[in-house]
Amino acid sequence: MLDHIARAYRAIGGSSPADLSAPAPCCTGGDVTGGTGHGGSHVLRAVSLRLLSAALFGVMNAAIKLAEAHGAGLVEIMFWRQAGATLLVATIVATGPGFASLRTERMGAHVLRCALGLMSMTLNFATVMLLPLAEATTIGFSMPIFATILGALILHEPTGWRRWLAVLTGFAGVLIVTQPGSGHIPPLGVATGLGAALMGAIVSILLRTIGRTESGLTTVFWFSALSLLPLGIAYPFVARAHDPMTWFWLLAVGLLGGAAQIAMTRALHLGAVSVVVPMDYTALLWATLLGWLLFDRLPVAATWLGAPVIVASGLYIVWREHRRHIEETRAALTPG
Repeated sequence: MLDHIARAYRAIGGSSPADLSAPAPCCTGGDVTGGTGHGGSHVLRAVSLRLLSAALFGVMNAAIKLAEAHGAGLVEIMFWRQAGATLLVATIVATGPGFASLRTERMGAHVLRCALGLMSMTLNFATVMLLPLAEATTIGFSMPIFATILGALILHEPTGWRRWLAVLTGFAGVLIVTQPGSGHIPPLGVATGLGAALMGAIVSILLRTIGRTESGLTTVFWFSALSLLPLGIAYPFVARAHDPMTWFWLLAVGLLGGAAQIAMTRALHLGAVSVVVPMDYTALLWATLLGWLLFDRLPVAATWLGAPVIVASGLYIVWREHRRHIEETRAALTPG
């Protein structure tokens, strides 16, 4: 089954396993605005992969809630998420470029990414388990807001008043959705959701440096494999006996999450950030649909009001970042 999934992924991506093991074009002297510069076909594949990634992550979140409903705990779900992803990536590597392509001279960076990624995953999965799917997804959209703040504070990236206004607008949207003090959604779920968005922003900054020398497939493999070490140590203390349906959902979490992560990474290799990242917001459509079909939950009025505000803020931040890269490129190419 894993081999069939690997072949299906490569067919959708329109790329060979060797392509997957190459560093991102933006990090190897390619078009700095993103993508490989090979025309509209690459952009179409990039958008398709990012849409696929959003859908797979949406179904994975539903599988997390279903696994929990059948008695699985947080650490169990995380363990099988990473185990399934490792199996999937290993299958793609074994049938393609070979495990030699996973060699790295930046193991320290991968270990740090693993530690931060596990913290982010813990908070994210806890949020999915605590909140309805639509609300959990909407709060997760605040990650670009945190990324902008961290980029200005840590990387000293130029951040004009327009982007700061977008940041404030995004947080206003979060306040509309969460309505502090109203009790319409659990405060702990809101806290873990915002924490997950913050940790996700930190990881995204780290991945910028890792992506300069490492392929997306290498990064995904080492994150999945390294995280199995601490999760494997903890797993025997929390493991429970489950019925076949629970095991099905646990395995689904792993395979869906691994496939989504690879598709998301590959999309960034093929297309500009400003083109592919906005596709992530389609995850709210999947969260709403699956929440209604599987859990009989529709977003409350506050979510319908606040979600467009957060999405608009995130889209504007992505667009301004795209414009900044274009301006920097033109300045670098202008003589004198």
